[in-house]
Amino acid sequence: MSAAASIEPAAANLGATRIERAFARLQAERRRGLIAYITAGDPSPARTVELILGLERGGADIIELGVPFSDPIADGPVIQRASDRALKAGTTVKTVLRSIRDLRRRSAMPLLVFSYLNPILRYGFERFAEDAAAAGADGALLTDLNIEEAEPYVAAMRKRNLDCVFLASQTTGDKRLAEIASLSSGFVYLVSTAGVTGARETLSSSALPLIQRARRQTNLPLAIGFGLSKREHMQAVAPYADAAVVGSAFMRVVERHGEDAGLGERLASLARDLKQGLAAVSRK
Repeated sequence: MSAAASIEPAAANLGATRIERAFARLQAERRRGLIAYITAGDPSPARTVELILGLERGGADIIELGVPFSDPIADGPVIQRASDRALKAGTTVKTVLRSIRDLRRRSAMPLLVFSYLNPILRYGFERFAEDAAAAGADGALLTDLNIEEAEPYVAAMRKRNLDCVFLASQTTGDKRLAEIASLSSGFVYLVSTAGVTGARETLSSSALPLIQRARRQTNLPLAIGFGLSKREHMQAVAPYADAAVVGSAFMRVVERHGEDAGLGERLASLARDLKQGLAAVSRK
């Protein structure tokens, strides 16, 4: 029996999560979603909520809030530097959860905690799920947690009605892709290109075939990320994916304008531009 088959499906009576409701709205309105990533604590923990609210004003549909980590092997230089700045500013898992609690006083924006396994493992799966739910998070994605080792984490999260998002890439075979989808809730995150995160000039040729393969394996929403950074990328994936994930492009703005009092509006402006690339596109 596979790891995926050994875990019970998410409880049907707990109600839809904010992430699930966001995708339901997007589908009903025939729109594509923008999932915006920022690293919590950069340029400072005190500004994290401000930046999320800026992204919300710009039209982002879901936030990925990154937990800074000292060895972010899946990330390119922009997010690596953001993690370093956030760690130097004292950002921890507790800091991230505190930011989410503060956000919930002002916004119901769907929010996914984005982390490497180590910080959450050290915090404890049960404790993290309990505290994340209490803070108002809607789920998490642990980039380097493989499905064979995911059962304790998934069980703890599902007990609190938190979404578990997993990654699939161009090298993921169809059988494993189906197993990843069966463990996921909220959406499946598709990695558009080999390598690390980071803005690229052109969309990988493997991106669209990956979306098409994943569509055959699951009815969950499909979000594609890694390397997407501009309106043209949004236009290219919008006919195929349910959402696009953008991270490094936003974090480059934070890096360049971290001292700017108008940083939130700069992020809002970029989000608006990217959303225009996702607008009014029919699925192929």
